[in-house]
Amino acid sequence: MFDMFEATVPQDDKDILLFEQQFFGKEAMNIIACDGTKRIERPESYKHWQTRIVRAGFRQLLLDQEIIKRVIKVKIGYHKNFLVDEDGKWILLGWKGHVGGLLITDHLDNLFINL
Repeated sequence: MFDMFEATVPQDDKDILLFEQQFFGKEAMNIIACDGTKRIERPESYKHWQTRIVRAGFRQLLLDQEIIKRVIKVKIGYHKNFLVDEDGKWILLGWKGHVGGLLITDHLDNLFINL
């Protein structure tokens, strides 16, 4: 993520330091300073999340091809290292080949609410 900011945000932008501290400081500290069982957060692939989503009662819906076309069209106007890709029912977003986020559409099956 830091590489992405360096390539796309002006270096004299004072807000970027605050943004990085607020959103990435804890994660960076975890990655740099903690090994093994001391590590608090562990990155997981979207494939692992797919299993969790299904177990929670969600069903992934097919992606709307018009939305995919729009996302890819918007990506063309951004930095060449931004990643936008489709994998089954996922839209993958990333930087330099590394997935950093994703978009899915899903539906909750069998929703029961106890009052």
